[in-house]
Parts: sequence; structure tokens; C-alpha cells
Amino acid sequence: MGISFWQILIVVALLVILFGRGKISELMGDVAKGVKSFKKGINDDDEQKSINKSEDSSTKE
Repeated sequence: MGISFWQILIVVALLVILFGRGKISELMGDVAKGVKSFKKGINDDDEQKSINKSEDSSTKE
């Protein structure tokens, strides 16, 4: 048995009633900013590792 359409609809309706549309959109915006920041941090870390590797290989030569 899985989650049906009606169960999802009820949960969404309860969220709208409890938090209101404005608060939910604010919350989703904050989540999106957090995800974007996390991805940027991961990419920056990968770039830093590649820079360190290239510096290590150039100093060994």
C-alpha cells in the first residue's frame, strides 16, 4: 500500500492551514538558499583540492 493522492492532499492542506501560504513560500525559499549554499561549498572544496594537487605536482618537478 502506498501514499495515495488524498493523503498527500490532506497533508498539504494541513500545512497551509498551520503555516499559511506566505510562511510556506518563505520556508521553501530558505531551503533553496541552503541547498544552493551547500552545493557551492561542495564545488569550492573540489576546486580547492584540485588546486592543491596541481601545486603539489608543480613543486615536485
